[in-house]
Amino acid sequence: MRLRALLENDALGLRLLYGENELDRTVRGVMTTDLKDPSRYLSGGELVLTGLAGLREAADAEVFVRAVTAAGVAAVAAGEVELADLPEDLAQVCARHDLPLFAVNQSVAFATITEHVVRQVSGERAGDLAAVVDRHRRLMTSGPAGGGPDAVLDLLGSDLDLRAWVLSPTGRRIASAGDPLDSERAATLAGEHLAATRAGRRAPHRVAAGGTTYSLFPIRNTGRAAAPGPRDVRETVLSDWLLAVEADAGEWPAARLDLLQGVTQLISVERDRRDAARTVRRRLAQEILELVQAGAAPAEIAARLRVAAPVLLPGFGNAPHWQVVVARVEWTQEPGQTPVDSGPIAQALLEEILVDPAATGADSADRIAVAHGGDEAIALVPLAAAPLPESEDGLSSAALGLHADSLLQAIRGPLSAGLGEDGRLTLGVSASVHSAEGLRGALEEARHARRVAAARPGRVCAAGHHELASHVLLLPFVPDDVRRAFTARLLDPLRDYDRRHRAELIPTLEAFLDSDGSWTRCATRLHLHVNTLRYRVGRIEQLTGRDLSRLEDKLDFFLALRMS
Repeated sequence: MRLRALLENDALGLRLLYGENELDRTVRGVMTTDLKDPSRYLSGGELVLTGLAGLREAADAEVFVRAVTAAGVAAVAAGEVELADLPEDLAQVCARHDLPLFAVNQSVAFATITEHVVRQVSGERAGDLAAVVDRHRRLMTSGPAGGGPDAVLDLLGSDLDLRAWVLSPTGRRIASAGDPLDSERAATLAGEHLAATRAGRRAPHRVAAGGTTYSLFPIRNTGRAAAPGPRDVRETVLSDWLLAVEADAGEWPAARLDLLQGVTQLISVERDRRDAARTVRRRLAQEILELVQAGAAPAEIAARLRVAAPVLLPGFGNAPHWQVVVARVEWTQEPGQTPVDSGPIAQALLEEILVDPAATGADSADRIAVAHGGDEAIALVPLAAAPLPESEDGLSSAALGLHADSLLQAIRGPLSAGLGEDGRLTLGVSASVHSAEGLRGALEEARHARRVAAARPGRVCAAGHHELASHVLLLPFVPDDVRRAFTARLLDPLRDYDRRHRAELIPTLEAFLDSDGSWTRCATRLHLHVNTLRYRVGRIEQLTGRDLSRLEDKLDFFLALRMS
């Protein structure tokens, strides 16, 4: 805004003392001070309001005016309530430095002027930024020259002083402006956003985290890959990005809210570009998996793998090992409710899960190829035969590969919020294989591991190939009524006895089995005398009619404890 506009507003009570030829100066902010030298608090373009408490001597006026002029302020406005004591040469000093000087009527509070200036300047900045965003949208729509979402967030920071981040539904940082957002807080914001979306609350969602208020805006796919018409929220909640802004949008005017909605639409262009870039990798995975499932000759599958390797693992000359990961998203179906196509949901979600949580940017999944068939998604993950740099997601070498228990560790919270009370995500991971002949077995292994995970409680579960060689493989498929009857027959007498006598027969049984039936090691572990341990084991055998010296009875107790 211009100084002229302030002078022409009678409600502000300003009277010009000097600077009639400088009224076209731009005002970018406002500051109230009584310091003789406030320059360290100024950034240029301010209207400085002063009560003159610090300008009692004639020399003080020179110090003050020289300081604010050097800082590049637009003008000075002095309160008339103090004008009786105003140094006589203040106007002359201002004239010498070409600094406009206003007098403020004593009936007008500095707060009134401050509020007016802030409101006008903020509105103009938002309008300027909206024009820039519109130009940037056209650039990004026509090609990559716009600079991506980071450039858009930089505009928010420079023009509106807003710190903002683009996050994936798991809380992974895709773009940012300003200081980085720690992973724990990012996951918290993602979870809050997903929970609010599932609850049907209107965006933006306002969230307090770590003593700071954030406003969360959904970034929906509105480009070529978007389906027309209204969609079930379950189809998009686990794949939509979000814009997290460090501010309380509840205090914003409608114009600023509209501007931020425009920013989210602009960033969605980048998301559409990312989805288009994944088409080649998805097609490769689909072709290879169709060959594997059709029982094609290993030579034909190997040829496809040689084509895929440079695309999925650029920069590595050695033939990679491969792992297969299978994921399924399932929703509880209410009567009359339209079924949700879960295959594409699982595909997009698995592409996100397999990215290193520490990775940033929209294209950090360029080593992941995910196909989907029916309601399951299948990922073909290459592992270089030579060691790779160590990373948190387990992609440190072909020998280590992906581990089911660590894949979901950092993202279980946000995903559980997005799944709500009616959704489940289950995931299975195969062992690594080094040839085409092993892929079919790896696929079946991953599918079987996923079924093991599905038999566990919880919204988000995973299982790996190492769990398929133990009792864990069998227990999930025992019918629930059989499991309940088996555990009740063996353990209920012990639980009742512990409850009545405040004994510890169940913990003693667990420790005895974990110690492989060694009296000495078990007694040491429980801090008991061996005779006390023998008494407790004898009581267990008496109550259940079993003999813990027999392998069969030990195995029954072991399985009962695992199923309980």
